[in-house]
Amino acid sequence: MNTVSLRPGGSSRQREKPSTIPLHWRLAWAILNRMVQYQVPFDASFGALADATRRGVLEQLGRADASITTLAESFHMTLTGMRKHVGVLEQAGLVRTEKIGRVRTCTLGRRGLEEEAAWIEAYRQVWAARFDQLDAVVAELNRKEQSR
Repeated sequence: MNTVSLRPGGSSRQREKPSTIPLHWRLAWAILNRMVQYQVPFDASFGALADATRRGVLEQLGRADASITTLAESFHMTLTGMRKHVGVLEQAGLVRTEKIGRVRTCTLGRRGLEEEAAWIEAYRQVWAARFDQLDAVVAELNRKEQSR
């Protein structure tokens, strides 16, 4: 068996060679590994929108284009921090940047949030239907309670 050190000078643990792990476990591991790496096309959008600062940046860019410096000042953060936020928004396709000289200007991206809105709407309808059913059950229970 191979020994793998967990930390320098620290304890170690035994690890089996891949050939001794049963085939079904190796296949399950491969499938699980693929599932973790798979992303729904709009995961990046929801990840970008999860942060209040990034939502604020989108709101500000909706009013007017701005440089990263201007955005950093308005959100009271460092240029490096704002560059990271803008990078996440850019990866999601929600923001575009253009460097002119020493200034990097940010604009809203061409991609909208239509797919994300449709996904949210589908789940809103599911939950609305469930709450309607729950209301009907509660109303029926109230009616039975009052008839007693």
